[in-house]
Amino acid sequence: MLLFLNFLKKKKNEDKPKANVTLSKPKKVNEQVATRKGEIGEFKIDIQLDQLPKDCRYLSDLLVINPKAKSGYSQIDHVVLTPYGIFAIETKNYQGTIYGGKDRKTWLVNGKFKMMNPFVQNYGHIKALTSFIDEKYHDLFISMVSFTKRCTFKVDLDYRKIASNEIIVYDIELSEFIHRKVSVLKIHHKEPLLTEGDISTIYNTFSNANITDPAVREEHKRALNENTSVESANPRSTCSICNKPVSDKVKTYCLSNKKFNGKVYCFEHQKGGM
Repeated sequence: MLLFLNFLKKKKNEDKPKANVTLSKPKKVNEQVATRKGEIGEFKIDIQLDQLPKDCRYLSDLLVINPKAKSGYSQIDHVVLTPYGIFAIETKNYQGTIYGGKDRKTWLVNGKFKMMNPFVQNYGHIKALTSFIDEKYHDLFISMVSFTKRCTFKVDLDYRKIASNEIIVYDIELSEFIHRKVSVLKIHHKEPLLTEGDISTIYNTFSNANITDPAVREEHKRALNENTSVESANPRSTCSICNKPVSDKVKTYCLSNKKFNGKVYCFEHQKGGM
């Protein structure tokens, strides 16, 4: 009888609902998330690029040799090969208002944080890519820069025109703009500019040029971080309205004048831009 009671007690304990146990993710897994800037945005773009027509092909995260770059390499986020053009795509994962123009080497985020004109940056990427392929393909590149929908554009209107070969888009509309650009090119060209064989050749060439060695990629990343640190340590002041560089004397004057509320303005906008 005692053995039977012990059996029932044990059975009752086994039948009790188990407490929820939350297993923490290994630290290593957490460290692997977002290993490079803009990875989430680029993943969303990859999903869109997967939906492109079958006559298109694309590559992502290419690292190729570029002797003219500070690190010795260029890292291209995406390259889309279509029968009517080659899209080199640079992705940005910023949040805020983007101020920029064609004649500006430096753009601003929220009027405060500087970034290189992404089209100047992408021009360097395109020049690196053209070094690997036949010259007859060099004029077929379209430069495209993608920002997340968390941004608002305050840039030259030409960047949003589909006729331009430099186009700025939100990440969620990237595939739409590629389709529209290809449609416009089809109107101007009766026959495709790239055959299926051309696309395969270029695709394989870029794939072979791509550097996958983790050590080289880490060295490239380190070099970029060092360059960014140097630039941050020696910032240049610009007007809060027109982005025109100003002297240290003008900067000191503005920051010491209460009516400017801690902002810097060029001589012209000190008078009429308030």
